[in-house]
Order: sequence, then C-alpha cells, then structure tokens
Amino acid sequence: MSTNSTNGDYRIDRLSSVNLTDLEKLYTAVYKKLPAAEFFSRKYDTAFTGVIYTGFIAYDAAQLPIAFYGVIPCFIRFEDQIILAAQSADTMTHPQYRNKGLFVELALLTFHLCHSEGIKILFGFPNQNSLPGFVNKLNWQIIERMDCFIIPTGSFTMGRLFKKLPIIKKIHAAYCEKSLKKYLLPQQGIENSVFADGFAGVLRDYQYLKYKTYNITQVIKLDLATLWIKVGNELLIGDVSVSSDDFDKLMTSLKKLSRKLGLKEMHFHSSPGTTLHTLFAEHFNAIPSFPIIFLDLACGGTPSHKIKFTTADIDTF
Repeated sequence: MSTNSTNGDYRIDRLSSVNLTDLEKLYTAVYKKLPAAEFFSRKYDTAFTGVIYTGFIAYDAAQLPIAFYGVIPCFIRFEDQIILAAQSADTMTHPQYRNKGLFVELALLTFHLCHSEGIKILFGFPNQNSLPGFVNKLNWQIIERMDCFIIPTGSFTMGRLFKKLPIIKKIHAAYCEKSLKKYLLPQQGIENSVFADGFAGVLRDYQYLKYKTYNITQVIKLDLATLWIKVGNELLIGDVSVSSDDFDKLMTSLKKLSRKLGLKEMHFHSSPGTTLHTLFAEHFNAIPSFPIIFLDLACGGTPSHKIKFTTADIDTF
C-alpha cells in the first residue's frame, strides 16, 4: 500500500524503495555525515515479516525531505506464540523544521499503518531527548529500564585517533579482523538468551539473522562461550551463550582479547531479571541505560512485561 497525504506546506509519503535516497539526504542534513552504503535499504527491507518499509517521510514545498519516522517489524516469541511486533527505529527532523509537530504526525500515521498490517505491539529504546515525546504525546508506557555494564580492559583507547585520523581507523579495522579470525564462527548471530530464562523476546530465526546485516557484527567462540559482538570504539557485547560456571573465565579471556584489539572498554546492555543480567551484576556495576517503552496495538493482548532484551535487540547493534 502506498500512502500520500498533504498538510499545509508539506507532503507526507510512505517510505518505499523509490524514496529511500531521500532518507539518506535527510540523514546527512541532520547528522552532517553520510550513512553507510545501502544502510537504510537493508534496514527497512523487513520482507521476512510480510511487512516492508514501515514509516513515513515529510517533504517541504521544494520537495526536500524534512522529517522521517519509521519502525522495523520483527517477531516476538512468547511460549508457543509468535507475535508480529515492530521496534521504533529512526526519528529524524531537519533542523529548520523542528518543534512543528512533524514527529507526532508521522508517528501516528506509522502506528495506524502498523495496526492495519497486523502488528500487535511496538517497542523501543529511546534516548532522553525523544522519550518525553513518546510518553507524553503518544501514550507509550515505560515498562522498565535496561542496565549497561561498562567493563574496563586496561587498554589504551584508539577512539580519539579514529576521529582525527580516519586512515588509522581503516588500519585498525583490518587489524581487528585479522585478530578475530581464529575466534570467528560461520554464523550471523546467536539465539536469544532470554528464552532460556522463560521470558519472551525477539525471535532470532534464520530469516531474522539473514536480515540483520545492516551493521557489521561477528559471532565468536571464546573458551566455552559463544558471543555476538560488534567492534567499534569499544567492544559491544550483543548477547552471550555461557554457563554460570564459565562466566568468570570468559570475562578474563574477553578482557584480554579486547586489550589486544586496542579497546579500552566492553559494554553490555540487558533487561533486569535475566540470568546474564545477574551474572554481570555480580561482577560489575549496573548503570541505568535505555528505557524500554511499549505501545500495545492489540488492546491488552500482549504480555509486554514478560518481554526481555539484550544489546543485540537494539536497532543500532
């Protein structure tokens, strides 16, 4: 379905394969940098769910993109149920058009589209700037807050060099690739760890993991554990498959590997109440991070309080 609406001095179109380049233009205007090649086309191509390009772009009178809001559909598994859901993803408004109500208008259009496509629940991890809009203007509910565990490795950080000397970033990326080679597993991601605790969570089946390649991540085998990671200015732990008895040994080995990669810190985000959260909290300080918000489109039919997340479920991972 293609939707087109007009309001005052701007026009609103549904996201599609035709206007994806406009999304790239808006991103550049907002963030003053280019997105990675094909980033948005891969991120919003959620055909594996049966719903695709779920969002809307606003244009000014000169046909320039000025605002966007979109969600990315996925499936939530709870016991023997598979629920069609969507994660609130990119929210962008051109600096010259902020505080004009565009975010709310685009969001409401997107929620209506989600409902018509059979999406039962929306969830998100907003930053502090966008959280008030979701809660106060769009009636989302804060269910709980994720915790972040920041683990120092004792290594000299190369983050500042990356920003000053891009060539160093390329050299370091090649070095990391070489250093990780012997630990890499030939798979895209790992099963959601929250299922083992009896919670609901994002279903990471073959189709989902094939889709989630718009960011560069790796799966590694370290000691007896399997980890889904992303290497940047720090080592971002997406999810972990490890026994409680092997956790201490894993952290020692992972710190050693991170130091070898020149990374000063390791980060892991987790919902409270899970086994991994308990293991990390026994060794490291739990710092409140992303609020977890929900919008139930099925009129109370989805148990949002039973859904748990890890870093790997956040769209920026």
